[in-house]
Amino acid sequence: MGEREKLHSTVHTLSVAELAGLLHVDPQEGLSRQEVARRQREYGPNLLPEKKGPPLWALLVEQFEDFMVLVLLAATSISFLLGETADALTILAIVILNAVLGFVQEYKAERSLQALRRLHVPHCRVLREGREEIVPSAEIVPGDVIRLEAGDRVMADARLIEAFGLECDEASLTGESVPVEKTAHWIGRGDEGVGDRRNLVFMGTTVTRGTALALVYATGERTELGQVAHMLQEAGEGPTPLQVRLEQLGRWLLAAAGLTVGAVFVAGVWQGRSVYEMFLTGVSLAVAAIPEGLPAVVTITLALGVQRMIRRRAIIRRLPAVETLGCVTVICSDKTGTLTENQMTVKKLWFADGTVATVEGSGYEPVGRIHLSAHEEQTAGTLARAVEIAALCNHAEVRPDDSGSWMAVGDPTEAALLVFARKAGWPKGDAAGYRMVGEIPFESERRRMSVIVRTPAGGYRLLIKGAPDTILSRSHFVEVPGLVVAGDEMTAPICRRRPLGAGEKQRIVNASSQMAQAALRVLALAYRDLPASPATERMLRRLDPDELESGLTFVGLVGMMDPPRPQAIAAVRKARRAGIRPVMVTGDHKETALAIARAIGLDISTGAVTGQEIEAMDDRALEQIVRKVQVFARVSPRHKLRIVQALRRQGEIVAMTGDGINDAPAVREAHIGIAMGLIGTEVTKEASDMVLADDNFATIVAAVEEGRAIYENIRKSIRYLLSCNAGEVIAMFVAAVAGWPLPLLPIQILWMNLVTDGLPALALAVDPAEPGTMERPPRPPQEGVFSRGLGARILGRGLVIGLSTLAVFLWQLLASPGNLMRAQTVAFNALVFSQLLFVFQTRSERLSFFAVGVSGNPMLLLAALGSALMQLATVYWTPLAAHFHTVPLGVREWQAIFLASAWPIAFDGLIYLCRQAAAYFWLRLRPRGAQL
Repeated sequence: MGEREKLHSTVHTLSVAELAGLLHVDPQEGLSRQEVARRQREYGPNLLPEKKGPPLWALLVEQFEDFMVLVLLAATSISFLLGETADALTILAIVILNAVLGFVQEYKAERSLQALRRLHVPHCRVLREGREEIVPSAEIVPGDVIRLEAGDRVMADARLIEAFGLECDEASLTGESVPVEKTAHWIGRGDEGVGDRRNLVFMGTTVTRGTALALVYATGERTELGQVAHMLQEAGEGPTPLQVRLEQLGRWLLAAAGLTVGAVFVAGVWQGRSVYEMFLTGVSLAVAAIPEGLPAVVTITLALGVQRMIRRRAIIRRLPAVETLGCVTVICSDKTGTLTENQMTVKKLWFADGTVATVEGSGYEPVGRIHLSAHEEQTAGTLARAVEIAALCNHAEVRPDDSGSWMAVGDPTEAALLVFARKAGWPKGDAAGYRMVGEIPFESERRRMSVIVRTPAGGYRLLIKGAPDTILSRSHFVEVPGLVVAGDEMTAPICRRRPLGAGEKQRIVNASSQMAQAALRVLALAYRDLPASPATERMLRRLDPDELESGLTFVGLVGMMDPPRPQAIAAVRKARRAGIRPVMVTGDHKETALAIARAIGLDISTGAVTGQEIEAMDDRALEQIVRKVQVFARVSPRHKLRIVQALRRQGEIVAMTGDGINDAPAVREAHIGIAMGLIGTEVTKEASDMVLADDNFATIVAAVEEGRAIYENIRKSIRYLLSCNAGEVIAMFVAAVAGWPLPLLPIQILWMNLVTDGLPALALAVDPAEPGTMERPPRPPQEGVFSRGLGARILGRGLVIGLSTLAVFLWQLLASPGNLMRAQTVAFNALVFSQLLFVFQTRSERLSFFAVGVSGNPMLLLAALGSALMQLATVYWTPLAAHFHTVPLGVREWQAIFLASAWPIAFDGLIYLCRQAAAYFWLRLRPRGAQL
C-alpha cells in the first residue's frame, strides 16, 4: 500500500495537527499561491472521470445510420448492379455531401452542449495565505482549508478542523438516508467504515446543517467518490417532449410515404415506364416525403438557442426546460438579489430608548460616518454592543478586488453588517481577544443565527441576529444606553438591562414595522451572557438552540436598504404584457415586501399574504388565494412548496426561484426550477432546470423570451421543410396519376431535399425573436406540432408550390414539344426557387414578408444565396449539368420560373398594401374615440 492510500485509510485516526504536519500546511493560514500551483501540477484538477461524448468518427458514422440514407445507399448499389454508374455516383455524392453537412452541424451542436455543461462550475470557499477566497472546485488541492455551510456540496474529502452543529447527507456515498452528525474532536480507532468516520466529510455529500472548517486530504479520483465514479457517471440526457412528438410524426410520415410511393410506382409501371425508373422515382419520393433533416434541425436549434440564453446570463441545465419556458404563466421570485440589487447597506439602527443611528455610505466600501440622534457618549455602550454582534455573528469578508472596488465574500446581509461594524471602528481595543467556541447556523425555518464566543474577560457570550419577531419572542430583557453618574458628573457609558415588558415589546414591533414600510430590511440584534461554569460547558457541547437561544437581551434593530433593480421594473412590465404573472415570494417583513412590490410595479391591490396566514389555510383556500395575490411575505421554504403546488393545481405553468438548501423541494416541484448562480447553494442548483448567472429577475424574463423564440424557430423549420416536401410530392403524384411525364428526375429530388433545403432550414435556427413575441399570452403546454393552423399552412403552401411547378412544367412542354429535359429543368428550378423565396415568408406566422423584411437574419440570406448558387451550378456547370440531366435556360424560361416562384410573395404584398391602406384611411377618417 502506497503512502497516499495509507493516509486515506487512516486519516480519521489522526488529529488535525498530525494531518496538517503530513500535508505541510498551517490550518490557520492555508496554502500559499505558489504551493497551490505546485500541487495542482502534482495532483491534477479536482474532477471526477466524465462520461465522454462520442468520438468524431462515431459522429460521422451516425450520419449513415439514418433509415432514409440506408435506402439511398441501397439504391446506389442497385444502380451499380444495373450498370447505371452515373446515377449511382451522383446519388453517392449527394449522400456524402449530406453526411458532411450533418456531421459539421452535429459536431457544432455537441460542442455547444459540452460547453454548456462546463459553464456551470461549482465553487468553494478556501483559506489561502490567511484570506478567504471563492475558487472553482476543480482548483482545490490536498492541503487546502475549505469552509462549509448548510446547502454546500462538499467538493473534496476533508478532515474537520472545527464544526458547529454540522450534519451531512451522505446518501449518495453510503446510502444512509438520515443526515450524519459530524464533529472535529472525534478520533477513530482505524477499523471504522466510511459511514462511521465522524470527523471526515466526503466529496459529493451535502451539508444539511451547520458550518465547518475542514482540511482537504484527497481530491478527484483519489476521493471515496472517485473510487466508484465509473458507476456514478451521469446518464445521457433524453429527448425533449417536442423531439418525441417529431419522432412520432416521422413514423406517421414514413407510413404515408410508403402508401404514396407504392401508388406512384404501380401507376408508373402500369403506364409502361421502366421498373428501374419507377424504383428510383419511388426512392426519391420517399426521401421527399420524409423530412430526414428535421431531427437534426431541431437539435441544432435547441443547442444554438441555449447558447443565446447563456449570452443573456441564463444557464440551462436540462434541455426540455427550453420548451417549457415558452409556456410559463407565473414566475415566483424571491425579492433579495433578484428583484433588488443585492447590494445591502446598513442605513439605520434603532435602540430601545428611541435613539436612532443613521449610517452614511453605500455599497461595501467601509467608509462613512454614523450619526446618533441622542448624546453620542450616552449611546456609545449600546452602539458598541450592536457593533460586537454585527461583527462576530458573521462569516462574511469585505475587501478590495484587483480593480480597487470593494467586494463581498459571503452572504450580502452579513457583508452589510460587517461594513457597518468597520464604519463604527471595529476592530478596536481587545476585539482580538474574542474566540468563537460554538455556532447555531441560520436556517430558513428558524430565521436566526447565533454564535457563542469566549470574551476577553473569560466568560461566554451568545450573540444572535435574526428576524425581529423570532428574536423578540426569545428576549426577556432589553438593553438601554446610559452613563455612570459619579457625584455631579457623568463619566463612562454603560449598558443597562431591564425586563422587557409587553408595552416595550409593542414599541419595538411598531419601530420594526415603520422601518419595513420605508423599504428597509430589518434584523434584530440580541445577546446572552453565559457564566464560565460546568453547566455552560455542557450546554456548549449540546448546542441545543431552544436551550441556548432563550432569555436573550434585546439590543436593537438594524435597517438595511437593498434598492430595486432598474432592470426588474422593466422586466415586470414586460412579463405582464406577455401574459405572465410575476409573484414575489420572500421571507422579508410584510411592509418591506409591499414597499418593494410597489416600487417595481407589482399589483398590490390584494395586499400581501404572510406565511403565518398560509399556515392557517387548507389547500383549497390557498388555491383561491394564489389566483389573485402577487406578494407573499414572511414565508418559509415549506410555504414556497405549498404555493407552487397550489399554482400547479390551478393549471399554471410555474417558474420558481430559490437559493437556500431548503428551497430545493419547491424548485424541484416547479415546472421551471431556477437557482441563483451567485448566492445559491449547490443543492438548489442541482435541483434546478436553469441557473441565473446574475441572480436577476430580468434574466428570467429574457430566458422566457428566448424560450418562446426557440420554439417558434422550430415551428418555422417544420413549416418550411414539410411545405417544400409536400410541394415535391404533390407535383410528382399528380403527374404520375394523370399519366403525364414526370416533372422531376430522382436525382433532382434528392438534390433538393439533401442540399438546397437543408441550409435555409438550419439558418432559421438563429432567427431572432419576431416583434410582438412578448406581447402574446403563453402557449398551452399540450400544444401539438400542427397547432394554430400550421398543418393547414403546410398543406396550402405545398399545393401552391406543387401546382405552380406542374403549371410551368406543362407550359414548357407545350412550348417545346418533345423536349422533356428542358421542361424538367424548368420544373426543377421552379421548385428550388419557390422554396428559397418561401423560406423568407416562414419567418413569421402572423406578419407579412414585407413587414418582417429580409435583413434581420444575415445567416438566412447567406444560406439562400449559397443554395441558389449551387442550384445555378447544376444548370450552367457542364459536369454537374450532365449528372443532373439539365440544360441551360434562356430569358424566357427564367421569366416563367420567376413568375411561378414569386407570385405567392406578390400576392402577399398586395394583401399587405391593402391592409396598410385600410389602416391609413381608418386613422384619417375614423370617428373621434373609435378604436382600430
